[in-house]
Amino acid sequence: MSAPFFAAPDTGRPAASGWRRGWWRQAVMLLLATSCGFLVANNPFRPSANNPDATARGYLRFKEILSYIDRDYADSVDTEQLADYAVVQMLEKLDPHSVYIPARDREKADSFLQSDFDGVGIEFNLFRDTMTVVAPLSGGPAEQAGILPGDQVLSVANKRVSGARLSTLRLTELLRGPRGSNVVLEIRRRGLARPLILSVPRSRIPNSSVDAAYLVDEQTGYIKVSRFASNTYDEFKTALVDLRRQGLTRLVLDLRGNPGGYLDRATRLADEFIGGSRKIVYTDGKGDQYDSQTYARVAGDFEEGALVVLVDEGSASAAEVVAGALQDHDRAIIVGRRTFGKGLVQQPMALSDGGELRLTIARYYTPVGRSIQKPYGANYAEYSQELTGRSARGELASADSIHFAKELRFRTDHGRVVYGGGGIMPDVFVARDTLANSAYFTRLMSHGVPRAFALTFYQTHKAELEGLRFEQFHATFRITDAQLVSLAAQAAQDGVTTDVAAMRRCAPLLRNQLKAFIARSAFGTVAYYTVLREQDAELQRALHAVGDSTAQLALLGK
Repeated sequence: MSAPFFAAPDTGRPAASGWRRGWWRQAVMLLLATSCGFLVANNPFRPSANNPDATARGYLRFKEILSYIDRDYADSVDTEQLADYAVVQMLEKLDPHSVYIPARDREKADSFLQSDFDGVGIEFNLFRDTMTVVAPLSGGPAEQAGILPGDQVLSVANKRVSGARLSTLRLTELLRGPRGSNVVLEIRRRGLARPLILSVPRSRIPNSSVDAAYLVDEQTGYIKVSRFASNTYDEFKTALVDLRRQGLTRLVLDLRGNPGGYLDRATRLADEFIGGSRKIVYTDGKGDQYDSQTYARVAGDFEEGALVVLVDEGSASAAEVVAGALQDHDRAIIVGRRTFGKGLVQQPMALSDGGELRLTIARYYTPVGRSIQKPYGANYAEYSQELTGRSARGELASADSIHFAKELRFRTDHGRVVYGGGGIMPDVFVARDTLANSAYFTRLMSHGVPRAFALTFYQTHKAELEGLRFEQFHATFRITDAQLVSLAAQAAQDGVTTDVAAMRRCAPLLRNQLKAFIARSAFGTVAYYTVLREQDAELQRALHAVGDSTAQLALLGK
């Protein structure tokens, strides 16, 4: 019997932590796709008998050299650090996704796929090196303690954090702690002369991976899944059943920027859409021990009805398995851009010092036999720049710039041609938004200026906003030219040089983003995504596809 598959982030290579879908997405997408590949758990180490002598000689050589360095090198050295470096370099010779995780980093590496954690429940943003509350989580300790959107956190547990140049990860670590323990926060709030001192108890905080689930109209549902964590399937199932109760008959499943995660959660989600006992994914490794096949096995809640799946270059690993299975079986229209192309399976191997080796032991394939893993050769540097290369070749702007080898051609259940060898190519291509990725817009977002501006607006106009229903706000609220000028001035103070021409070009997108941030603070997450939809070309195309039943049936060959 094959072992269960799952995935978790790794920190085996020196890399900064980042958002799943930030404005600096090129670097982040590689990091997340690398860290969220599939893993196989609880399989004990069994040394190979194929080449034991060469392995022994290599081990002795490494041990001997490290001993000489420690004993005789002219300067003092950190031999543990040297050993870590050597291991990382050795693994890079294998493939881009085999990694070593030191013991000190294992907890951080696993936290991405946790369904909950112990903390205070604050969503925050860093602006001018000050931790600013975007929103306290509903029902969480921070909300119950009276923390409001726009509050600035000056210190955590008597440790100064404002102006201390701490990373988002470090701030998160300070807020988290054992359930039942208290953390003292010093809060600066607009309109108050003195900071507030609040003692907030830590408790269990849900870490949702279904970011949004709502009806766009009376019959069209939208569900966004940001990763495949331990509780993703249960969250998705609950959301789908609820939307079905509300009248859902067609669905847009958003997997953009989803870097993967637990494979069994992903295949269970796919099973909700695929009828019968059709294959969802299979793996092939060295020998039979790592070979497996996964089939649909339950009667899903949405095996009939129009389905569109949104993907992009940030969709990787488990997300690609879902998209690939649905495309191979002609169950869904795939909309967006070619996915990342991560199709290597990792197995975690516990090391004696508490660290972990995550070693590639197989490749995974879609039901018709497509390998989604893109080429990587022996050059990790080139692999890490592959997404940048797509942009340079024009692939993110035009489907005509994408070329597949004829020998990698496959056919779906209904005879449509699809290709393997490097990600899932969508049925409907949507070019990347050049405004969203323009240098000026990217700098504004990375500095946190629009979110800070929106929070200030919310605080100033809180009473007026609370007197509105979201429908009224959505229909009548507009960001003015004067407010954009004010935002540009605020950005200039934070080091983002004003570019009048660039501001003019991205003004529609920026107005929409500001309105969405204000809606998030005043009306919640669904309001945020509802506003964003207006400037989301990929989602608009998906909604058109899911609503055009004639075009959908023709495209899927039915």
